[in-house]
Amino acid sequence: MTVGIVMLCHTALHRAAQVARHWATQGCPVVIHLDRRVAEVDRAKLAAALSNLPDVRFSARIACDWGTFSLVQASITAATQMLRDFPGVGHVYLASGSCLPIRPVAELQAHLAAHPMTDFIESVTTADVGWTVGGLNKERFTLRFPFSWKKQRRLFDAYVALQRRLGLTRRIPQGIVPHLGSQWWCLTRASLQAILSHPDRARNDRYFRRVWIPDESYFQTLIRQVSSRVESRSLTLSKFDFQGRPHVFYDDHLHLLRRTDAFVARKIWSQADLLYDTYLSPTADQAPRLEPTPGKIDRLFAKAVERRLKGRPGLYMQSRFPTKARGGNRSAAPYGVFEGFADLFPDFHPWLARVADARVHGHLFAPGRVQFAGEERVFKGGLSDSVTLRDYNPRSFLTNLIWNSRGERQCFQFGPGDAQEIAPFLAGDPNASIMIVSGAFVIPLWQSGLPFAEIRAEAARLQKIEADFIELLNAPDTKARIRVWTLADLVEDRVEPLQQIVDWLNPRAPHRMTELPQMVDLTGFSAFLQELRNQGMQPVLMGDVPDTAGQPGAYPGLSRPQLAK
Repeated sequence: MTVGIVMLCHTALHRAAQVARHWATQGCPVVIHLDRRVAEVDRAKLAAALSNLPDVRFSARIACDWGTFSLVQASITAATQMLRDFPGVGHVYLASGSCLPIRPVAELQAHLAAHPMTDFIESVTTADVGWTVGGLNKERFTLRFPFSWKKQRRLFDAYVALQRRLGLTRRIPQGIVPHLGSQWWCLTRASLQAILSHPDRARNDRYFRRVWIPDESYFQTLIRQVSSRVESRSLTLSKFDFQGRPHVFYDDHLHLLRRTDAFVARKIWSQADLLYDTYLSPTADQAPRLEPTPGKIDRLFAKAVERRLKGRPGLYMQSRFPTKARGGNRSAAPYGVFEGFADLFPDFHPWLARVADARVHGHLFAPGRVQFAGEERVFKGGLSDSVTLRDYNPRSFLTNLIWNSRGERQCFQFGPGDAQEIAPFLAGDPNASIMIVSGAFVIPLWQSGLPFAEIRAEAARLQKIEADFIELLNAPDTKARIRVWTLADLVEDRVEPLQQIVDWLNPRAPHRMTELPQMVDLTGFSAFLQELRNQGMQPVLMGDVPDTAGQPGAYPGLSRPQLAK
């Protein structure tokens, strides 16, 4: 008793010929179904290449379309011929022309001989399937699908929508419990013969002709009516991506394929010379075997799917631009955003660079030019200080900056005078640490010497922008780390806020700071705020800045750096 191989072929026929020869010379009869669309000259070349093998046959040809009953019909036609021409076959193995045996054929034969009454076919109920793609699970059995999904997509979608809207459904024939699974199976002769000669065969075929992708459900469903023992797994390694498309195996997958416990792998790239030479060589059976670790392979493919969906955190490029719905970090590494600190502390940039061991930029989103650290005109990765280029796609500008400088903490200033389009991105990025001194934007206005009417109007405008930004940060879906102090908080005590900045950005820094940045002289600032109120503008974001702010002795040490004891 042996195993017969049914091969469904339509492309890369020279590889199909190599595989068919390998099966046949190892004692396995082969029946090849060749898609009717294959040119006659190509069919003749394939037949000539295998003409010296008496146990290789060709079945009647059917034009096959993906997702239609034609693939089932091709399998039935070839399997029927296999049962008729080779009475000694105990199991029939369905494979494609791009399948490759990756374990010695003798091991497959021994495995099937040890399980003579077992059908190896993935067969699970629709309620238990988690891998169907396209929103059609049980509906593939209850709706009608007269149009090709690949060739007539608009008609396919429109007809599905129409049936749903009108509540049209098909009745599932009595005795059929829909099951789904991989189309690559290995069935016993008895079970396959029972399916093909079933009294309800005509009814079953008629029903499945209007099922979507019936090659994943025809044998998987009917095997439950006739089999005495089903082992619900495929002996073929076949992995799919998140869109339901099969992963292709290349030469660099050789080590991985040696770890699988499957007997056949699909889908092999037609130009993977190393794989074909390795597994089809006369000495393939003598090659050292590695201990099968199918769990590791599953984890590897699961990680590949995750990488395809989410990519590497913070990497955006033309070939893989993830959608918002698929999650993942928005940027590649943690970074700091500071608002108002540079207005209150003139030497804030060099101080922060020292204590936090970070690259500290100015206002990256300033209206005039991008203020890179050190006044650089071009930053890492070829990022220009051009406002036009930055504002074309602010999110890509920032994520590129973070990605190109991985390994070095980046910090920059942000304020109500900057371009605000990036604000929602900052709020939603878990890598962002946003620290704000609210109301500090009025300090440069206070020092500007402009007419007070202009100062009042500009202060009101900037206060509205900053208030909107803080409201955005307080939204429940914000993922950034947020800390907001009022200007009055910093005037009263700058040690605690600045210490928290260092703790956030550089947890490995000394526990207590040994230096603090110099604060601007605020003498007369409280009078300025009062004048804003008198002119009709309510400065609400600054907090209750005391009248004594900036006066000598009012807050000891504010006019010089403080040393923490």
